[in-house]
Order: sequence, then structure tokens, then C-alpha cells
Amino acid sequence: MILYTMMPNELVFPYEAEAASKQQMITYQGIPLLVEIADQQDVQVIRILSSDPQHFMNERIYPGAKISSGTLEGLSALQ
Repeated sequence: MILYTMMPNELVFPYEAEAASKQQMITYQGIPLLVEIADQQDVQVIRILSSDPQHFMNERIYPGAKISSGTLEGLSALQ
């Protein structure tokens, strides 16, 4: 989609501070991820922040996947 407008990007695509506050950069099994805290037990993968193609082939980690606290043995926070 191409949007031709004279309006600034901030008006067309407003920044949502609440959504960004739920996001966190973590490392899961050596793979850097951007996740969103879904609830106290789960996080949801938003983006894989790696440049290694093998990390994108991992069947357990993909955008939209939920990682539960029971499988967080390889988890560490970057922030």
C-alpha cells in the first residue's frame, strides 16, 4: 500500500507508548528476540533480532509463538 499525503508520519502512524512498554528484548537459547509480555506466565514473540538464518528455521521460535515460563530455561533479559 502506498499512501500519498502531506501529513507528518506521527499523525498518520501514531506512536503507542502503552504497546511499547509491554515489549522487551530478551535472549532465548542464544537467540535475541523482541517479545511482548502476554501474561505472568507467557511471552509472545514479536520479532527475531538475529541475522543467523538458522534461527529463523527454529520451529519453536517464530513471530506469534508463545513461550511459557516452563520453557524459559534459556531466557535472559537484554534490558
